[in-house]
Amino acid sequence: MNAGHQDVVSQVLATCKADRAVTAAFTLRGDWALRSAGTEGALIRLCKGDPYWIRTDGAEPVEVRENDIAMLPRGTPHTLSAQAWPRVTVRPLGELVADHMVGRHGDHPIELAYGPEDAQPATLLYALHLWLPLSDAATMPGELPPLIVLRADESPVAMSLAAAMESIVRDSLAQRPGWRLSASRLGDLLLVHILGQYLDTVPPAQRPGPSGLDDPGIARAMARMHEAPQQAWTVAALASVALMSRTVFCERFRHLVGMAPMQYLAAHRMNLAAELLRQPHARIADVAAATGYGSDKAFDRSFRRWMGVSASQYQRQCRDGAMPAA
Repeated sequence: MNAGHQDVVSQVLATCKADRAVTAAFTLRGDWALRSAGTEGALIRLCKGDPYWIRTDGAEPVEVRENDIAMLPRGTPHTLSAQAWPRVTVRPLGELVADHMVGRHGDHPIELAYGPEDAQPATLLYALHLWLPLSDAATMPGELPPLIVLRADESPVAMSLAAAMESIVRDSLAQRPGWRLSASRLGDLLLVHILGQYLDTVPPAQRPGPSGLDDPGIARAMARMHEAPQQAWTVAALASVALMSRTVFCERFRHLVGMAPMQYLAAHRMNLAAELLRQPHARIADVAAATGYGSDKAFDRSFRRWMGVSASQYQRQCRDGAMPAA
């Protein structure tokens, strides 16, 4: 991966910060199968002990072995099972988690055992759910597949990330002072490292779709939008940054990124605005200026269309602990 690509990834992920992290440790024995309906945000799991299989909808099952990390960047619905193709009734994972959850989702780590107690060996799953209600194309590289598996036996970096993942979850299970903040912040770093490892080791031709991050001109334009979201960007100005004609730039950006340049810019501005509004004592006027809006009213209209609530309502919901949906 070239340096420009790495810089853009850092900028694209800068607003990709967990509102909170939910950690869990699952001990699974016997012939089991669990179905996840999906989650908001990124879901990361570390396998310890016996291997298991994971399958996203419409895909073939993938074996996950000890110390492998499986990540669903967008929390895609999936099935976990002891066998590649389950021979037992598939139980909803959400019901199982709800039975063992204490308080609000994320208030406490979740520990549970499922399957016959005397069955050996067992699969131990350490799980980290990074609650990213604003995760979309503006905060997560668009070419990512629904499932990423880092093999511990293929890279020293992957093994180091597995150790970090285990440490994060074990620390949260002990619930030492500061564990919630630690899990969230370290989870953010783990997410960035996993994505970086994937983008660095998987050739573009082997990814599920085209990406603007590997096109030098499009990458430059994306980087400039992230560096200066307050600037009064136009398509012509961005095309100039990309060293392309306006027509070629628009066509190539839409093909590689999946949306028009100004749509991408608006999405990034709104995600950045939401991050800023979650900060204590944030002033709406300052957030509007930082995201390129000339007036509070224009900003509030855009934010309301994007989030479904006004900027001031969003701030109150965040202060009250309610997690607005994206």
